[in-house]
Amino acid sequence: MKHVLLALSLLPALVLAIEGDYSLTIRNHQFVPDQLVVPAGKKIKLVISNADSTPEEFESYTLNREKVIPGNSKASVYLGPLKPGKYEFIGEFHEATARGVIEAQ
Repeated sequence: MKHVLLALSLLPALVLAIEGDYSLTIRNHQFVPDQLVVPAGKKIKLVISNADSTPEEFESYTLNREKVIPGNSKASVYLGPLKPGKYEFIGEFHEATARGVIEAQ
């Protein structure tokens, strides 16, 4: 019982620790989801998982970020704090299908 109470008491700290993490997945040369809403004025960690076997490059001119994610791997991109607005991103290696928007609210 003590272990359960200890675990429950730590739960708020665990929730706070992951509050700034957001996820995107590259699957079939597309970003899933292709629209992501994040809080304005906060620094966030964007974790991008590439489920495809080929590499992809996360690129955003409006966010001034680019990162190559090898096939079947993950990478993190730190953003912000962002002003309210929409920030487009693409997968440079499959630009016709890999597109998305991050909206800071």
